Amino acid sequence: MRISLVQIDKTQDSYLTEGIDIYHRRLKNYTAFEILTINVPKQVRQRSVNEQKLEEAKLIINLLNTEDMLVLLDEKGKELSSTEFSKFIAGKQNASIKRLIFLIGGPFGFDPRIYERANFTLSFSKMTFSHQMIRLFFVEQLYRAFTILKGEKYHHE
Repeated sequence: MRISLVQIDKTQDSYLTEGIDIYHRRLKNYTAFEILTINVPKQVRQRSVNEQKLEEAKLIINLLNTEDMLVLLDEKGKELSSTEFSKFIAGKQNASIKRLIFLIGGPFGFDPRIYERANFTLSFSKMTFSHQMIRLFFVEQLYRAFTILKGEKYHHE
């Protein structure tokens, strides 16, 4: 199974990029993992919020295949513990999902078309995190999930 993290626009802060890179390298020992960035043209950022979300949705949909499993990272989603998240990943591996895509939206969330296409919506917390910060939190939790599945010492219960 290939796991993709899809994000809108590049990560802006170097400290986040450095952390993301650390976990991205570590994940290569466990799974085929990639980070895909959808660059939204600057002129789109001058439009209304709904128009921005619609343009982002078009770019996202063009990236997806019909057999991809799409998981939205969204504050309205289901919260899972780290152990539950590792079981979620294992379940998708066992179900022979070819590509599991985790999607972090732009600063205004998702267009309704993306919610309709999603197979699952995951929340990291009842708190709201920036779409930039959640990138680091996600790759760390994905790494943690694989170490849990392998019975390694990274995760302490």
